[in-house]
Amino acid sequence: MRITSGVARNRSKKRWFKAAKGNVGGRSKLLRTVKETVVKARAYAYRDRRTRKREFRALWIVRITAACRERGMRYSTFIHGLTQAEIAVNRKMLSELAIHEPAVFDELADAAKAAADA
Repeated sequence: MRITSGVARNRSKKRWFKAAKGNVGGRSKLLRTVKETVVKARAYAYRDRRTRKREFRALWIVRITAACRERGMRYSTFIHGLTQAEIAVNRKMLSELAIHEPAVFDELADAAKAAADA
């Protein structure tokens, strides 16, 4: 007869249940449901680690766009001007500058506008 309650199986089950800790109801109590839940959760975690990067970049672009509009220029013109002026600042830092250091962002906007016009 096949043994289904050996040490290895118990260790495996323990690992599954530990991974499903914090879930509600059968999602943390029933082995089959726990496996489905954990597999799906890991898939979502993998996917969303990449999605988070996209969402943050979009947020930074929205913030930079708003700051550019206040200074009378478009986002695309601003980025093009920075490229022409050979000013290498990533979007995260541009966003932070727009929020916390508006005077510095003004200087960048002026430099970008001058380079774009030239």
